[in-house]
Amino acid sequence: MTATKKTVVGLLFLVALMVLVPLFALRGAEFGGADNAGSVVVSEIQGGDYEPWFTPIMETALGGELPGELESLFFCLQTGIGVGIIAFVMGRFVERKKQEEDKTGKKKAK
Repeated sequence: MTATKKTVVGLLFLVALMVLVPLFALRGAEFGGADNAGSVVVSEIQGGDYEPWFTPIMETALGGELPGELESLFFCLQTGIGVGIIAFVMGRFVERKKQEEDKTGKKKAK
C-alpha cells in the first residue's frame, strides 16, 4: 500500500471516529437553541425577570414573530450569499495561479 493510500485510509478512519464517537458519548444529552440562552443566564445572575431593551424590527413590523418558512428562507439566502462569496474568492485564486503559470511558461512545483 502506498503512502497516499495509507493517508487516505487513515483520514477516513478519523472521519468515521469523529462521526461515531459523539453518537455514543452524548447519549441522553439535551441540546437547546441559543435563542433564549442569553436571557436565561441574565435572569440567573440578576435573580429576576429579564426584560429585553427593544423588540426586533421584523417582529414590530409584522406584529409578531416571523413564520418559520421566512426564517428558513432568510437562512438559505445568507447561506447562498456566503457560498457565492467563497466560490468567487476561490475562483480568483485559481485564475491568478493560472495566469502566473502562463507568464512564467512553466508550472510551479508543488
